[in-house]
Amino acid sequence: MKQVLQRWLDQYFSSEEAVLLLVILVVSLVVFATLGVVLGPVFAALVIAFLLQGVINTLRRRGVSEIAAIVGAYMLFIMLFISVLTVLIPIVGRQTSLLVAELPNMIGRLRDLLVTLPETYAEYISPEQFQIITSRVSGELANLAEQILSLSISSFPGIFGLMIYLLLVPLLVFFMLKDKDLLVGFLTSLLPKERGAMTAIWSEMDVQFANYVRGKAIEILIVGVTSLIAFLVLGLNYAVLLALLVGLSVLIPYIGATVVTLPVLLVGYMQWGWGLDFFWLFMVYGFIQFLDGNLLVPLLFSEVVNLHPVAIIVAVLLFGGIWGFWGVFFAIPLATLVKAVYNAWPQKDLDIAED
Repeated sequence: MKQVLQRWLDQYFSSEEAVLLLVILVVSLVVFATLGVVLGPVFAALVIAFLLQGVINTLRRRGVSEIAAIVGAYMLFIMLFISVLTVLIPIVGRQTSLLVAELPNMIGRLRDLLVTLPETYAEYISPEQFQIITSRVSGELANLAEQILSLSISSFPGIFGLMIYLLLVPLLVFFMLKDKDLLVGFLTSLLPKERGAMTAIWSEMDVQFANYVRGKAIEILIVGVTSLIAFLVLGLNYAVLLALLVGLSVLIPYIGATVVTLPVLLVGYMQWGWGLDFFWLFMVYGFIQFLDGNLLVPLLFSEVVNLHPVAIIVAVLLFGGIWGFWGVFFAIPLATLVKAVYNAWPQKDLDIAED
C-alpha cells in the first residue's frame, strides 16, 4: 500500500508546479467557502468588468483609443446602473408588496379548490387520503405564508448589504477596468516562472469564463424581455416581477426554469382560472422555455460549455451548497475549471522515468 501511494504521489506531485497548483486550489476553496458572502461585491464587480471588457474590445477594434473605450464602457454601465435603481427596482418592489398582500387571498382560494377535489375525483381518492393531503398542503401553505410575511422583519440586514453593493461595486468595476494589466501582472508575479500547466488552464478559463458570463447576460436579457412583453400582452398581473424571475431562472440550469414555473402559472390561475387566457399563458410560457433551451443555449454556449447535464446539475448543487448564490452563478465555469485542471495537471511518466 505504501508503494502504491508513493508511486501515485511521484506521478502527480513530483513537480513544484503541481504542489503549488494544489495549494492554490485548496486555499481558494477555503476562501470561497468561508468568505464567499463577504467577497460578494468583488465577484459582482468581476462579472460586470468581464461584460464591459467585451464592450471595450469592440470599441478598440473600431479605432477608439483605450482610455476613451474604458470611459465609454464605464459610463454605459453607470447609466444602466442608475436606470435599474430608479426604474426597475421601484416597480419590482411595488409588485412584490402587492403580491405579498394578495398571498393570503391566493392561499384561501387554493384551499377552496382543494375542498372540491373529493367530489371531482371520488373514484380515485378516498376521503381519508384527501384529508391527509389537505392537512399537509394547508400546513405547507401556512408555513410558506409565514416565511414570506416575515421577510419584512428581517429585511434590514439585506438592505444594509445592498447599500454596500451599491457603493463598492461601481468603484471596484472602475479600478478593475482601469488597472486590468496592473492587477493581472501582480497576480502573475506571484507564480513561478515555470508554469506550463497553469498557463494552459488560465488560457482556457479566460476564454471560457468571459464567454460564459457574456452569454449568460445575453440569455437573461433576451428571456427576461421576451417574457415581459408576453406577460404585458396577455395582461398578466405582476408582469415585471414575474419576467424578472423568469430571466434570472436561467442562472440555474434545468432547475431554475422548473422552480419559476410555479409562481407564473399560480398567478395566472388566480387571475383567470381554467380559462382560455390561462391556456395562452401556459402555451406562450412553454414556448419561451422551449426556445431558450433549444435555440438560445446552443447558440450562446455551444463553444463554451462541453459538460454532461449530470455534471452541470452536480456542479450547481455542490458549488451552490458551498458558496450560495455565487456558487450557483459560477457553477458551470467552476465545473469547466475542474475539467481544465484535470486535463492540464502536470504528471510524470513513471515508465519513462524508470527506464
